[in-house]
Amino acid sequence: MARQITLIPGDGIGPEVAEATVRAVEATGVDVEWERVEAGAKALEDLGQLLPDDVFASLECTRVGLKGPTATPIGGGHPSINVALRKKLGLYVNFRPVRMLPGLKTRFSDLALDLAIFRENTEDLYSGIEHEVIPDVVESLKIITKTASMKIARAAFEYARREGRRKVTAIHKANIMKMSDGLFLKCCRTVAGEYGEIEYTELIVDNACMQLVMRPETFDVLVLPNLYGDIVSDLAAGLVGGLGIVPGANIGDRHAIFEAVHGTAPDIAGMGMANPTALMQSAALMLAHIREREAAEKLQGAVERVYAEGRHLTRDVGGAAGTREFTEAVIAAMSR
Repeated sequence: MARQITLIPGDGIGPEVAEATVRAVEATGVDVEWERVEAGAKALEDLGQLLPDDVFASLECTRVGLKGPTATPIGGGHPSINVALRKKLGLYVNFRPVRMLPGLKTRFSDLALDLAIFRENTEDLYSGIEHEVIPDVVESLKIITKTASMKIARAAFEYARREGRRKVTAIHKANIMKMSDGLFLKCCRTVAGEYGEIEYTELIVDNACMQLVMRPETFDVLVLPNLYGDIVSDLAAGLVGGLGIVPGANIGDRHAIFEAVHGTAPDIAGMGMANPTALMQSAALMLAHIREREAAEKLQGAVERVYAEGRHLTRDVGGAAGTREFTEAVIAAMSR
């Protein structure tokens, strides 16, 4: 029986990288039935809603989704669709593995970086609770709870134990935000005490950013509140080639959505130039999540072979190939 998966193509280059990824997933041989729903600009145009009810209805049935990028306006306009999905579905873990792909040349290519970032996904300043106190004075509330902090800390340590990772580092600003980040840190310390075989360290977020640029190889698993996690995970992506490379997973107790973390790139939408690597690697995480591990390894291995060979890479990573050529190369690599 086919496994049903919700597909949200997204905006800009989203439909192109989503279609490429669907082809790659199907080429693994896994039996998948896609339930396509729209969210974002196209949904607003066609249905009058940015995040229609049928998105949640589909995810309630499938429990797992693959999502392309959706646009979020800056300084006004509609709220983030990603944040709305994470809060509504309780997707408290944002997991981003940051690994150097073979053959890809960056300033850190020689280090074979392999980081795992666990970002709390439902609260902090991303709760969106803000108001104007008096004219020209705005207050935004930072929400940190014991429940959410314990959950993300446990997710990071469970992953480290399961995957044989050596160290978990908690990132914070508890020297200044003594109550909110102090609570997050207290929860991380409590959970760390249950995993004695794993080294536990702490870094203030500004120092952590500097250390990531200077000595990224000293990090292993990182656990962070929402805002710092967003910033640090993008910084880490820059070490291995950018947001067009790294995958993302949003996981809760009942639902999971796997997505590319890059933007919609409207300047190249429809031109066949988009790089589907991030969404393909996200799909590999998705396949592993639904216990199709062989298919996950097949897809991930094919992407890595294409990068190692270097003949069919897209322009953003130094090649000249388009979306279709890259996708065909990944599919061909699976049969070798």
